[in-house]
Amino acid sequence: MPIDPFARKRVGNSSLSVPAFGLGTVFLADPDTLMREAEAQATLDAAWDAGLRYFDTAPWYGNTLAEHRLGHALWRKPRNDYVVTTKIGRVFRRPANPATFDFPRWKGGLHFELRFDYGYDAVMRSYEDSLQRLGLNTVDALAIHDLDLRFHQEESKVKQYLDQLDAGGGFKALEELKRAGEIKAIGAGINHLGMIPRFLERFAMDYFLIAMPYTLLDQDALEAELPMCLKHEVGVVIGAVFASGVLATGAKGGALYRYTAAQPEVLERVRRIEAVCARHQVPLAAAALQFPLFHPAVVAVIPGANAPSQIADNIAHLRRDIPAALWDELKAEKLLHPEAPTG
Repeated sequence: MPIDPFARKRVGNSSLSVPAFGLGTVFLADPDTLMREAEAQATLDAAWDAGLRYFDTAPWYGNTLAEHRLGHALWRKPRNDYVVTTKIGRVFRRPANPATFDFPRWKGGLHFELRFDYGYDAVMRSYEDSLQRLGLNTVDALAIHDLDLRFHQEESKVKQYLDQLDAGGGFKALEELKRAGEIKAIGAGINHLGMIPRFLERFAMDYFLIAMPYTLLDQDALEAELPMCLKHEVGVVIGAVFASGVLATGAKGGALYRYTAAQPEVLERVRRIEAVCARHQVPLAAAALQFPLFHPAVVAVIPGANAPSQIADNIAHLRRDIPAALWDELKAEKLLHPEAPTG
C-alpha cells in the first residue's frame, strides 16, 4: 500500500503532530564533502517546493552549520506552516586558539569547540543559541542528543550525564520550556538498544529519534524497545532509515553502515534483500523508506539529502505500491523479523 508522505500523526501524547516524511539535515552539514551554499539552499528549496514541512536539525551537525543553513531557508516562510526540531546536549564556544583549531569530524564544519553538557543552564543556553542560529524565535521540539555509549564510550560517563540531566536540572529546563508553550514535545536521540528503558524509567518522554536499531536491515528494537514506546504512548521518529547509507546505495564498494564502511557480511545481507526487491520490481530504497512506517509506534522517517533529486526520489519511493508478497518473501528468507509489521 502506498504511503502518503504528508499525512500527519500526533507525537506521543504531546500537542505536536508531524508528517510521515521529513528532512534530516546532517548531510547539509558537510560531513564528508564540501557543499556550496547554493547547493545546500537548492536542496532545502526543493524540499519546500515538494511539500516537505518537517525539518530536523542539531547544533552538532557541522558544528552548528546545519542550523545556519536551515534557518536561512526557513526564516521568511510562514512559521505556522512547518515543524522544526533541534537538539540539546552540546554547547559550542570559541576555541582557545582559533588560528590552529581543527575539528576532524566535519569536512566543512564551522570552527567552534563543543562541550557536552546536559545541565539546566546548558540546556537553556543551547536552546537560545539554536534560535539565534536558525533566525527563528520558536522551535517545535527539543531532543536530548547522543546521551549513549557511542559518543561517551564509558558507562560511567553515560550515568554521569543521565544524572546531570536529572539532578542537574537539564530535564527540568525542558519541562519548563514545554509548560511555557515554547516547545511542544521533548525527545531523545537513540543510537543503541538499552537507552530507551533508561530514559523512560526517569523521564516523561514524548518521542525517541531512533538512528539505527529499526531499519530494513536491523529490527533489534522490535523485541522490547518499540513495545515499550507503545505502552508508554511515546512516539518514534526513524532517523537513519537507510542504515547510514547502504540501504540507499545498495551493496557496492564504499557503502556505509552504522557510519563506517559496511563489512562483508552486511553487504551480503543487503545483496540478498536487493535480490528480493528486484524480483518484485521494487527499488531497495523504496522498501527501506516504507518499512519502518508500518510500525504503530513510528510517526515519521527523516532521511537526509544533499541534492534536490534525492527529495523527489524519496517522495516517489514512499508513494510506490509495494506488494505484500515482497515482505512475505523477506520473512521467508529470514531477512526480516517474522513479527515485523508490514502493512
